[in-house]
Amino acid sequence: MSTTVTRDDAHGGGGHRDPGGGRRLPLRSVLIWTAVAAVGAVAWTVLALARGEAVSALWILFAALCSYAIAYRFYARFITYKVLRTDDRRATPAERLQNGVDYDVTDRRVLFGHHFAAIAGAGPLVGPVLAAQMGYLPGTIWIVVGVIFAGAVQDLTVMFFSMRRNGKSLGQMVREEIGIVGGIAALIAVFAIMIIILAVLALIVVNALAESPWGVFSIALTVPIALFMGVYLRTLRPGRVLEATGIGVVLLLLAIIGGGWVQESGLADALTLSREWLVLALVVYGFVASVLPVWLLLTPRDYLSTFMKIGVIALLAVSLLIARPVLQADAVTDFAREGTGPVFAGSLFPFVFITIACGALSGFHALISSGTTPKMVAKESQIRLIGYGGMLMESFVAISALIAACVIDQGLYFAMNSPAGATGGTVESAAAFVNGFGFDTTAADLAAASAAVQEPTLVSRTGGAPTLAVGISQIFSDAFGGGLQAFWYHFAIMFEALFILTAVDAGTRVGRFMLQDTIGNVWKRFGDLSWRPGNLIASAVVVGLWGSVLYIGVTDPLGGVNQLFPLFGIANQLLAAIALTLVTVLLIKHGKARYAWVSGVPLVWDLIVTMTASWQKVFSDIPAIGYFAQAQRYRDARDAGELLAPAQDQGQMDQVVFNSTLNGVLQSFFAVLVIVVAANAAVVVVRALRAGGLPTTEEPATPSHLVEPADLFATAEEKRAMAEHRAMAGAGEGTWR
Repeated sequence: MSTTVTRDDAHGGGGHRDPGGGRRLPLRSVLIWTAVAAVGAVAWTVLALARGEAVSALWILFAALCSYAIAYRFYARFITYKVLRTDDRRATPAERLQNGVDYDVTDRRVLFGHHFAAIAGAGPLVGPVLAAQMGYLPGTIWIVVGVIFAGAVQDLTVMFFSMRRNGKSLGQMVREEIGIVGGIAALIAVFAIMIIILAVLALIVVNALAESPWGVFSIALTVPIALFMGVYLRTLRPGRVLEATGIGVVLLLLAIIGGGWVQESGLADALTLSREWLVLALVVYGFVASVLPVWLLLTPRDYLSTFMKIGVIALLAVSLLIARPVLQADAVTDFAREGTGPVFAGSLFPFVFITIACGALSGFHALISSGTTPKMVAKESQIRLIGYGGMLMESFVAISALIAACVIDQGLYFAMNSPAGATGGTVESAAAFVNGFGFDTTAADLAAASAAVQEPTLVSRTGGAPTLAVGISQIFSDAFGGGLQAFWYHFAIMFEALFILTAVDAGTRVGRFMLQDTIGNVWKRFGDLSWRPGNLIASAVVVGLWGSVLYIGVTDPLGGVNQLFPLFGIANQLLAAIALTLVTVLLIKHGKARYAWVSGVPLVWDLIVTMTASWQKVFSDIPAIGYFAQAQRYRDARDAGELLAPAQDQGQMDQVVFNSTLNGVLQSFFAVLVIVVAANAAVVVVRALRAGGLPTTEEPATPSHLVEPADLFATAEEKRAMAEHRAMAGAGEGTWR
């Protein structure tokens, strides 16, 4: 470990210069980017000003895509080469410490797939669907603006600083760079929040796969397919990425098709699992995925899953262009102004910003960016593609989910996402319920919607996933016809489960890293990631903890999503505050105070949002908002011998009281820990500003012997460099084919 101050002019002997930096853009590029900016500006203008008229969903699509393209081309490049000054002449931890288990030089395309699959969990699918209650405009603005200036910045910068420190976890970096008190608070907060996040991610998987033999069969087969791909790339045909990809995609499609056959066969009963059995299955899978070598299961499975994730989202974008659906939701609804929505209570600020967590800003991503990914990056410049680009891709998933929720009949939307205690649980009572909000949806309409997707009912199918599946099936059916809405609905349900599960396995592995790092502070042997007993013990503890919280959510009378998702959203953003605090401190310690605004501005915004939301969830006297107020309401009713829906007996009343109280305690605990971290960081920042920089724990530079492209497609210059390297070092040595 080194303790050196690294300044702008001392980054690895000058840093990796921006390709094309300092040169004017060619005229053709100027015209192209001007056109992109113009299209984006028109799209945003229409979304902002259109009221009382039909608005095409394509305007959201164009506004997002144009904004992403400009941000990646200019802002991400500025951060990568100007602020961080990546240096491809430095060996990354994957090259220096390669052991084939956790540290493994990985092709940038495969690693992009792994990273995207690991970060893209329930948040970008579920959060935007729930936030559609507020209208399409608030969610669109936060998803796009938030990812450009906050979410993608966090992922990129955390990955860089972790990579420069041998892939250390977020909590460990805070401990070493901010101090013992703030570090201990961060280690506790990060690990505890991680457990909550993993439990909620797994809960969405359980809700999607419960009683679904099609989904269980298809998801289960992705494991042996990934194992085969891992062996294929490692032993049978090393480096043949595209070849293995083709085989894996074919097998995945066969698994999906086979799931439909299984659902109609005698195997259906055996694969129809209850929520409790799915909890056990996920715990076992999480443990196995955590202890196996990363190249054998985790990386190929995530890479394979990415093809389906990106493929479905790309198909959805094409379908939108063909179907050109009209947004059924208002730009801003009355619920946003009044804070009395049936999907979740609370005003637009701050709750839309914590309901849409992943897709705009997610602290969970900082765990992946300081966990598995930085241990596999081949060249420093690749973090722009993997970190910033991967987060933009997730943001596009969130935009797609928001569109899907806003193009369906809004009476159906509220009937699906309102709890059974409000809708009554039948199509007749649900129709009367949504009619009270001014929608003309009838009981026949709700029954027809259920029949179209071959589901017994869609009333009170809360949690967001079924609503997204209905939206996707409607868009695909309108675009391609064929009366296949039921097929597309069940396909979308399976897609969502696969989407989320990849975050669970990678997150469990990161949790193992964090626990080993933490205990390694007092027991050095346990902190050795190559020590097998430590791997097994830490993995068992992590899956045991999130499995216990998952079981509480699965059996919660109020519904696990309704109880845990607000806690998940706020905790996730509090975790992002810790990550952005670390980045800001490191920029200043490295003598880059003039660039501290890059992470400092989103940090201030995040703290304002999360602390406001935490205060309301803890101290609000409205039972629909405040955890303790909710617990008191059920406690008073229990003591009076009454039953409050949806509790069916006194035992469930006790369970609601306990779970609500626990959520309130956890919310308070997380907020206090983040305040402690921020206060300690402020002290370090003042010291660093006075000294013009402070020593850090960045590892010394070691020359790299690899030649790799920086972006998805190699430039002509990079191709020549790789050819020269192969000629000198032997074909294929030190690089991927």
